[in-house]
Formats: sequence, C-alpha cells, structure tokens
Amino acid sequence: MPTLAELIGVLDGWYPPSTAESWDSVGLTCGEQAASVDRVVLAVDCVPATVQQAIAREAQLLLTHHPLLLSGVHSVAAASPKGALVHSMIRHGVAHFAAHTNADIADQGVSHALADRLGLVEVEPLDPDPAPSIDHLSVFVPPQHLAAVLDALVTAGAGAIGNYDQCTFTVDGIGTFRPLDGADPADGEIGVLSRQPESRLSMVLPRSRRADVIAAMRAAHPYEEVAFELTEQPRLSGSTGTGRIGRLAQRLTLAEFTRLVATQLPSTRWGVRAAGDPEQSVSRIAVCGGSGGSYIELARSRGADAFLTADLRHHTASEAVDERQDSPMALVDAAHWATEQPWLEVLARRLKAHFEGLTVLVSDVVTDPWTVHEH
Repeated sequence: MPTLAELIGVLDGWYPPSTAESWDSVGLTCGEQAASVDRVVLAVDCVPATVQQAIAREAQLLLTHHPLLLSGVHSVAAASPKGALVHSMIRHGVAHFAAHTNADIADQGVSHALADRLGLVEVEPLDPDPAPSIDHLSVFVPPQHLAAVLDALVTAGAGAIGNYDQCTFTVDGIGTFRPLDGADPADGEIGVLSRQPESRLSMVLPRSRRADVIAAMRAAHPYEEVAFELTEQPRLSGSTGTGRIGRLAQRLTLAEFTRLVATQLPSTRWGVRAAGDPEQSVSRIAVCGGSGGSYIELARSRGADAFLTADLRHHTASEAVDERQDSPMALVDAAHWATEQPWLEVLARRLKAHFEGLTVLVSDVVTDPWTVHEH
C-alpha cells in the first residue's frame, strides 16, 4: 500500500498545487505523511456526514474537492465546527486532502469530467491555459558520441513530451569545418577543411530547463565548439484551463438537453433548470463545474448554443438569453455539488489504476445544501 506522501505525490502530479488560484487552499489539511493508505473516500465536501462515512469505512484518507479551511484560520479548537472535524479525523487516523481550483482546470479534471458525463465530443478548454514554454534544440554530433550526448540531454530535462520521454529525431549527414589557428579540434587539422560523418539530434525541452540542457550538451559533446540550433516555439493553447466546450453527438432542443443533464447528473432537490427557448436547437455546449457565471460571455464568444454551470443569478441569466443579443445563448443551471460530483468517479478510476489494491470509495452522501424545493 502507498504511503500518504506517495499518494499525494501522484495527486500533485495530476493536479499541480501551483495551478490553484492564489486565494485557494489546497493540499493536506491533516494527516501523517508516513502513514500507509489502503482505503480512500472521495467526496465533494468535507462535512460531518462525509467525515463520519470515512471513519465508518475505516479509510485513512478523505479526499474532497472543496477545502475544509478555505479562509485563513487562527485556531482549530474542537469547540468550533471545523475544528471539531479536524480533531475527529486526527483521532481516528483519517487524513484530509483537498484538490480544488487545481482540479477544476486540469486535464481529466472537474469540468472535463462534466463534459464527458454529458457525452460531449471534440472537447477542449473553454478558457485554455497556455501550454508550457518550449524550446527546440538540434545539435550535430559524431555518431560514436550520439548515445552519450543523448543521455546527458535527457538527464538534464530534454526530450519529454506529455507522458513520453526520450523523444528524439535523428538524421545522418556530413558536417564540414576548418580549424583555424588557436583551435584544439577533436578531429581534423589546423587549416585543413574537414568532412566528418555527423548526426543531427533534435529534441524539445522546457524553456525553464534551457540553461541546464545547454550546459549538459556542452559537457558531453566532444567538440571544442558545439554546432547547434535553438528555436523558441510559440506558446500554444494547452489541454488545461477553465471550463470545457464541445459538441453533442446529435442536435437536441434545449428542453431535451436539459432532460439529458438531469438524467446524467446526480439528483438533487435543486434539480436542473434552463433559461431560453425550450425549442431552441443546441449542439455546441460549454460547461463549467461549480460557479461559472463569469464565463458566460466567453462561452457566447466561442459559439456555444448553451452553457451549463451552477449558481447563476437572475439578472445574469436574463441578459444572457435576451433575444436582442446578437448571439442569444441558452443557460442551464444545475446544483453546484452535482456539476462537480462526476469528477469523483474519474478520480476513483485513476487512483485504482495507479495503485493496485487500493480501495477507493466514492461517497454517496449528497452534500448539496438545498434540501427542500417546492413549486
């Protein structure tokens, strides 16, 4: 079984804490990192019901989307509601970890899980983050030294693309050079044009590793003067970012799409409601798990027929669907909890696939705060 530290290391790789909003509070709330973990409970909220469920299931970790201590605190005294939860978890050996806005924007994160639950295809971030800054390096190496130079570059951080490493391309050819007075050539003679077999080795590297990679290349290369090319690639949109946008496999009316949302998301008293013409045809759909009202205009500008999110306000909805708009867009409003819960199923599958034998339980406790709905 993994230790808590090992499990957190994997989670931080999937949902880097550095990508969380500055106001957010993510990561470990309580727990011994050296402790072994064989049972995990996943929930949207850390509340008395989910803490009790983790204790009853003898879990060593309660992992939630929403942080327990989002605002700054000066005490976790047991007399306070949140302090009581911290004390209860510590007393029963349950660690607590939160992945919040860093999980919202991630590939296979909250909004991506919501889009997948609705069967959207051709999905991409609604508000994409730029991909990491990348350089492209080509270096000319004598074939007999190619392996040593390649190993040095990989060790320094070059050649990694997504879930692959040691990514290279090599072309063989003939290089020419003439050593001048003062040179100390590895091959060739002063004043004589030299023609040598060389391999052109091409790799990408994070721009943040540029200095280390160039230094490693120079140290491993046999030539006194290393011939290489370094190109800065433009920053493109990456696979992470707020919300997702895609299209339905077939067009639906707004009323049909609203029913689809209601059947695919977990049931709550809040239910699912829509603003717009019920007979409007929708195909291109934007989604944002949680409170996404601030992205309405972005969804409209990206051509969405409908935007699904939570916590929408009256005036915001009225303006969005006003027929006087150049591009009226329907809105679908679901419970905040319901739009984020599908991510738990995705996370459970990932954890079980990564840690063989780890028991992962998705909480069946509905923590949406709205408990009565009369109409």
